Amino acid sequence: MSTDSPVKSQAQSQSPVGARVRNFLIAIVAITLIVLLALGLRSETTTASLAQLDQQSTPLELALTNGKPSLIEFYANWCTVCQKMASDMAELETQYANKVNFVMLNVDNTKWLPEMLRYRVDGIPHFVFLGKDGKPVAQAIGDQPSTVMASNIKALVAESPLPYAQASGQVSKFSAPVAPVSGQDDPRSHGSQVVN
Repeated sequence: MSTDSPVKSQAQSQSPVGARVRNFLIAIVAITLIVLLALGLRSETTTASLAQLDQQSTPLELALTNGKPSLIEFYANWCTVCQKMASDMAELETQYANKVNFVMLNVDNTKWLPEMLRYRVDGIPHFVFLGKDGKPVAQAIGDQPSTVMASNIKALVAESPLPYAQASGQVSKFSAPVAPVSGQDDPRSHGSQVVN
């Protein structure tokens, strides 16, 4: 007589299939956890954000009067090029913080409209390099390699001509909120007015 009953042999045949399914589910869960952990760590290692740079920046009024050269960056939180350059700008700010004022002006804030018009900001990021006297020395627009920005800042500190004085890279389109008031040209309207 056989010691194996039909019930026992059926349970043994399902056991390897059940074990495989269990091992497969464990492997899927482990892979999912590893991916989530890697993504979580990657997002935590972002060194700088535009909001952090804005909070750490020198106020424009102080930058224009404290006798140090300045770098003004016109940016917007929605600007992908600005976001991409944020970590490079944070490194440069750390390196040159005692020698150069780093000023961040958000183009979405209408408070900075006079500066946007003065420096003719039509794409962002838009960088304006100011000498110790607060007068513009050069401008750069768009995505700039860290080496180009570092070379310009180094020359600005040394009061030398900037090697990449009119550099242009990829920009996010922007236009200042200025438009004609009406379809008629009235001499008293001065051609255009600020639109709120």
